[in-house]
Amino acid sequence: LFQGHLKSFLICDLEIEEMFFKFKNFLLIREIHVANVASTGFCQPPTSAGGQQHESHGDLRSLSSSLFIIILHFLYEIMAVHGPVVKIHPVVLASIVDSYERRNEGATRVIGTLLGTTDKHSVEVTNCFSVPHNESEDEVAVDMEFAKNMYELHKKVSPSEVIIGWYATGYDITEHSVLIHEYYSREAPNPIHLTVDTALQSNKMNIRAYVSSQMGVPGKTVGVMFTPLTVKYVYYDTERIGVELLQRTRASPSRTNGLTTDLAQVASAAGRVQEMLTTVLSYIEDILSGKVMADNSVGRFLMDLVNKVPKITAEDFESMLNSNINDLLMVTYLANLTQAQIALNEKLVVL
Repeated sequence: LFQGHLKSFLICDLEIEEMFFKFKNFLLIREIHVANVASTGFCQPPTSAGGQQHESHGDLRSLSSSLFIIILHFLYEIMAVHGPVVKIHPVVLASIVDSYERRNEGATRVIGTLLGTTDKHSVEVTNCFSVPHNESEDEVAVDMEFAKNMYELHKKVSPSEVIIGWYATGYDITEHSVLIHEYYSREAPNPIHLTVDTALQSNKMNIRAYVSSQMGVPGKTVGVMFTPLTVKYVYYDTERIGVELLQRTRASPSRTNGLTTDLAQVASAAGRVQEMLTTVLSYIEDILSGKVMADNSVGRFLMDLVNKVPKITAEDFESMLNSNINDLLMVTYLANLTQAQIALNEKLVVL
């Protein structure tokens, strides 16, 4: 059974591949051994094709360890691929970084509660709040009462958001993280753990999400394994405007930037669309000329993009645009007329 399942996976690691062939040979040797017992009635050490006997006890111990490593590796990979996708909004990352910048003196990291929604295939993190805690080498203390009160207040504003896990700044998962995760396991089914590397150890802010699973033998010590999940960044239209504004402040010497007018935003968006279309056309021309190898996934994506463009003639589009402009001018005229009427009314009241 294991032989059939293990062969269905793609083995990339040479060490694991070697373990797999050892285990495969062990299955073959074991089948020969069982056949000998069935035919002779005596339990003899199994022999290989060359007639050499094998030391069964040592091989069984080493192969059992190898088999455990193989199964553990594949379970780890399967859970990472087939686990839920964690979708994070920009406001969550901004709140985590802000809480880290405002941490108490001497604190090495901050933790907090993640709020959002869940479905069958994804976990969407839309909000969060920090939770005070004290941490030392031997123990960790978390203000549970503060976390409960904050969640009760948050439910009055956003009742659809529930506790889905917790976050911590840092790169590694420590022993204290396991204790904190046990608390959140009582607040949410299968909570996620989000780590944000605010120290920039790899010259970038690594953001990772994990889900825990119990490991161990019945009646023995039980451990916890944190399996990584796929992380995606999503945003609403309003959040995108804020993120783009923050991006523009990076090049500003004063680190400040004012809001642009609606017309300037439309012109900027049109310019970005034109640049993207130029890039796509250049890519297609390179494929047609044979400079670049064609990618079927990119072709399907472009076909889907073209099909989303509404089929409308130039005359109909111009008519719709003029109609919208007339509506906008009418609203502007009414607003100016109302403003003039209010100003005239104020002067009449004074008289």
